[in-house]
Parts: sequence; C-alpha cells; structure tokens
Amino acid sequence: MKDNRHRTIVVASIIGILANLLLVFFKAIVGLLSNSIAIILDAVNNFSDMLSSLVTIAGSHFANLSPDREHPMGHGRSEYLSAAVVAIIIMYIGFTAFIESIKKIIIPESPDYSLTTVAVMVVAIIVKIVLGIYVYRVGRKVDSDSLAGSGKDALFDSLISLTTLVAAGIFVLTGFSVEAYLAVGISLFITYSGFKMLRETFSVILGERADSDLSRKIREEVRQVDGVEGAYDLVMHDYGPNITFASINIELPDTMTALEIDDISREIRRRVHRKCHVLINSVGIYSVNKKGGRAAELRDRVYEIVSGFEHVIQMHGFHVDEKNKEISFDIVVGFDVRNRSSYFRRIHSTLQKEIPDYTFEIALDSDFSD
Repeated sequence: MKDNRHRTIVVASIIGILANLLLVFFKAIVGLLSNSIAIILDAVNNFSDMLSSLVTIAGSHFANLSPDREHPMGHGRSEYLSAAVVAIIIMYIGFTAFIESIKKIIIPESPDYSLTTVAVMVVAIIVKIVLGIYVYRVGRKVDSDSLAGSGKDALFDSLISLTTLVAAGIFVLTGFSVEAYLAVGISLFITYSGFKMLRETFSVILGERADSDLSRKIREEVRQVDGVEGAYDLVMHDYGPNITFASINIELPDTMTALEIDDISREIRRRVHRKCHVLINSVGIYSVNKKGGRAAELRDRVYEIVSGFEHVIQMHGFHVDEKNKEISFDIVVGFDVRNRSSYFRRIHSTLQKEIPDYTFEIALDSDFSD
C-alpha cells in the first residue's frame, strides 16, 4: 500500500512536469516574441510548478524509506519538508518577478500580441485546469499535501493565464497596456501562494490539533469495546501522511482482572487500526469504583464544584480511595487559561474547603482533541 501511494505520487508529478515543461517552452517563446512581461512571468510561474513536482517526487521518495535506528518512526515527515522547500521556491520566484514587474512600470514597453499568442494562452488555460483538477484529486486521494498544493497552484495558474489573456484583449481593443500592472498582481499572488503554503506546512510540522472527525471516530470505536466505560485524553502524533500514532486513557471497572484489562487493550489497538488506520501505542487505565461506598455521591459533589469554574471543559478518571481518604481525577482545561498553576490552586483549595475529609490528587489536562 505504501509503495502504491509512492508510485501514484510519482506518476502524477511526472505528468505535471511534462505538462508544465511544454507550457514553459511555448509561453517563453510567445512572451519573448510578443515582448509580454505578463506571459513571460506566466512561463516562470509554470517553471516553479515544475520544480514543485520535482521536489514532491524527492520528498515522496525519502518518505517511503523504511524506518531505521535513527528514525524508528520512519521518514514520513520528509514530505512536509519537501512541501516547505516548494513553498520557499514559489516565494522566491514571486519576489523576483515583483522586482522585474516594477521595472517594467518605471520603463514601460508595449507588447505585440498576435493570433498565435492568443491561441497559446487559451490552450494553456485549458491544460492548467485539467492538470490542476487531476493533480489535486490524486493528492487528496493519497493524502499528499505537497501534491495537493501543486494541484491548487495549477488551478490558480489558469486564472493567471486568463487575466493575461484579458490584458491582451484590452490592449488589442484600446491600445492601452496594463501588462506591467498585471505582472505586479501576478507576482504578488505567486508570493502569497508560497507564503500560505509555507505557513500551512510549518503548522503541520509544529503539531496541529487532531482532525475532529477522526478523533471522535476513534473515541467512538474505543467506547464500543465491551467493558470500556469512557475514553479520554486522546493524543495523536503525526509522523507523515498515513503514519499516525496515538495514546488514549480509558475508564474500566475496578473489579476487572489484569487479564481482562489486557484483552481490552489489545482489542482497542486492533479495532482502531482496522477502522481508523491509527496505531494506538499506549492505553492508560482509570479504575471506576464499583465496590460500593460513597464514590457516586462524592463524584456528583466534586463535579458540581469543578463545573462551576469557567474554563473547565471536562472531568474524568474519577476514583475514590476510601482506605487513604484520597480522591483523584483529571480535568480538561481550555487554552484560554494563562496561569494554570494559579487556576489549579484555586480549584484544589475550593475542593479541600468543601470536602475536608479527603485529600485531592488532580491532574490538569489540556484540550488536545475534540
């Protein structure tokens, strides 16, 4: 499956390279013959797309390498690095194009459009639309950000070619050239596209919040395992497209044996991997009081107190140790709490004041996933 994904990415990228190579060749010739800075920049933009495809292939190749001692989680994040390289290349090309466009405004030159120019631009628009849709769909299908980015870039390029064609029509009909100004717009657009792609790539590398639909599906699958009374604290780690590890905590009755708990943990790993394609590498256990006592009464009272604090999102993992008179539980706190230590002390002191017969062991969790 991994090899098929790599092969699909390479094939789509090669098709993009060949298509852009032809566009660069014809647009460069037409741009030079017609003295059109906008068409020349359009060719340069297509050249950047060629580079993007080449880097995408390289990134996919390194990401496809097997795990080794230095990289036990594999090399999947190479694709994110390749996407960042593509973004930097696009930004550089956009900036240099902007400088050249400004020069053309200061020292203007009139273009010389012909029927051949118009024909090439029309064909380029059609090719870019078809190529963009194809590459983007393949990128989404195989979950390749760099390939999907190349597809979106190709669709944007078709709009750039369209505006260049409109500029040619304006010049033919009115004799007024808006080429240099259009070129400024194209160059700024190219630069912004690169910046946006770089920002999105860095966000993934830094570690984004887990996809809401996926995290909810994982929790639902875990809760369906017999014996599980709750699933919390899902933390996911992305090591590249389709390479996701996760840990989760579950609530189980305190009457269960070690063998029963082990069976449940194994079933969770199998089920989540089969249904969600995520590897659960750690299953933490919260024991739920089932042996009588005041656990239910105390849980309701503690929940009432804790839920009175504005930024508490959830309480879970509640357990009462009657022998040592200790109550332990976790609370999920929103990221808008700036001083977590002070917030924790307020909650702890309030609980100790309201329920003085017990000590409290509270863990402050962050809102990692939906």
